[in-house]
Amino acid sequence: MSVQEILSASARPDAALAHIAPLDHLTVLEARGADTIEFLQGQLTQDVKKLGDADARLAGYCTAKGRLLASAIVWRAQPDPADPVPRVLALVDASIAQALQKRLSMFVLRAKVKLAATPLRVAGVWRGTDAAALQAAAGGLLPAAPWSRADLPDATWIAAPAADASPRWWWIGTDDALQRLGTALGAPAQAGLAQAWRAADIASGLPWITAPTQDLFVPQMVNLELIGGVSFTKGCYPGQEVVARSHYLGKLKRRMFAGHVVGGQPDPQALAGADVFQEGDEQPCGRIVNAAREGGGVAILYESSLAAAQGQAPLHAGSPAGPIIQPRALPYALSDDTRSA
Repeated sequence: MSVQEILSASARPDAALAHIAPLDHLTVLEARGADTIEFLQGQLTQDVKKLGDADARLAGYCTAKGRLLASAIVWRAQPDPADPVPRVLALVDASIAQALQKRLSMFVLRAKVKLAATPLRVAGVWRGTDAAALQAAAGGLLPAAPWSRADLPDATWIAAPAADASPRWWWIGTDDALQRLGTALGAPAQAGLAQAWRAADIASGLPWITAPTQDLFVPQMVNLELIGGVSFTKGCYPGQEVVARSHYLGKLKRRMFAGHVVGGQPDPQALAGADVFQEGDEQPCGRIVNAAREGGGVAILYESSLAAAQGQAPLHAGSPAGPIIQPRALPYALSDDTRSA
């Protein structure tokens, strides 16, 4: 069985030194300037001031009504020696990167912050059969715990969550550095593995806001606070009152779930934003958040009312007569009582 078949079947590569997937659907934005930390502290759901030197964290960016315009992985980058001002990098879906940069720039006003897309490449790396070989190729000790980060000689490595505990990392660096990594491991980046990486994100219960799903969900509807993407102690940001009210005062009626749809899809990403229906009801009960090809079908994350998701009638993707969604377990509990620091 080829590496592609292994990943399509299980999203768990384990037959080589490493596997590398180019993640061209992700873009790295940079915020740079003396007021960077204060500015982002007032914009994102994450407590940017508490980001440590070896941390990366999930964050959301909301409208005034608390609806997500973006989800991101953010970290405080090393200062540029030629211009040693604070820098924060954000990993976002490429489909929203330009609009996100433009919208954030509208609120900079007199703050000393510059926002720009970077030329950095993003890849996903799975550890294979030889951890020592991967570490040697990386040039240093790789971060182990999910969301920990290491700035190694050629690139930044961020440990990604994995539902099956198979080590994997987001890799951020230059084109040349990516080629050197592939050469050192005898495993060049393979575009065919990108779907397996997306499927692994879905298995980990990690939502990515894309262009079709902007302005649809409050953070709790995609479980963002359950995986550390929302701080309820940091103070104000756009939509903060709505998000806090949902957290402290209301019992949540909608959540994000994982599932699998049998059957081929020429473009699984086209499912993002598609409606979800409960059998026997012509009105949608939710929407698909993310989708990725997996084996003979498509792995999905979908948002739904709790009543529909936990009911006896099956759910259908795309239309009332669409393929049935086979539920899958998430790697974390859907507790309405969870509180994020």
